[in-house]
Amino acid sequence: MERGDLFIRTIRPTPVIISSSMNLTPGTKLGPYEIVSLLGAGGMGEVYRARDSRLRRDVAIKVLPQALSLDADRMRRFEQEALATAALNHPNILAVFDIGTSEGSPYVVSELLEGETLRERLRSGAIATRKTLDYAMQIAHGLAAAHEKGIIHRDLKPENLFITKDGRVKILDFGLAKLTQVDPSANNSMATVTHGATEAGVVLGTAGYMSPEQVRGMALDPRSDIFSFGAILYEMLSASGRSTAILPRIR
Repeated sequence: MERGDLFIRTIRPTPVIISSSMNLTPGTKLGPYEIVSLLGAGGMGEVYRARDSRLRRDVAIKVLPQALSLDADRMRRFEQEALATAALNHPNILAVFDIGTSEGSPYVVSELLEGETLRERLRSGAIATRKTLDYAMQIAHGLAAAHEKGIIHRDLKPENLFITKDGRVKILDFGLAKLTQVDPSANNSMATVTHGATEAGVVLGTAGYMSPEQVRGMALDPRSDIFSFGAILYEMLSASGRSTAILPRIR
């Protein structure tokens, strides 16, 4: 076993198990939103389909259970996801509509997407070159919009890319996003979110998609996302899973 491989494994994030008893049942109200069904659950919370009674539209709601909201670090990351995404307005980035708290549980309301994640799409094999280029251009446009606002995604991977039924790619989950230093005199419309998602030396991300500097816990810039994007592009064309061939060798 090589030293680099061992190091990669030791930083794999530990999954957080959310008890099924925390699930909200259909009909539960979160402010003006009525829960319709559970869409999925992960380390950062549970995602539900809900109905906005004011605008009469279906939306997606990500809820952090009250018991886990007592964890200051997880709360900070949850709020960072909402603030970072709300600071962006781009057709290739998930749109955030609202944020709130219900009985101690914070939630973020976003557009409801119909389709599948890139990870689900890759289970059926490699993607045709022409279609890969189409998806890649959309991802690049979304990343460029975020980088112009000084926002680095930090956890770009197939699970965080969603392909809608009409073929539009949406970048999801800015829970690990970090705002880089931007020149306030360059553009007054720059994002004003000031929360940093990680402290210096702390490694967060997904093994197989992290840039060498991210694995080492170094300061990041937009090039780290571009490295992750390259790994995803390779995977779309080969459908061979995470490319261990391009994993950085840590010495």
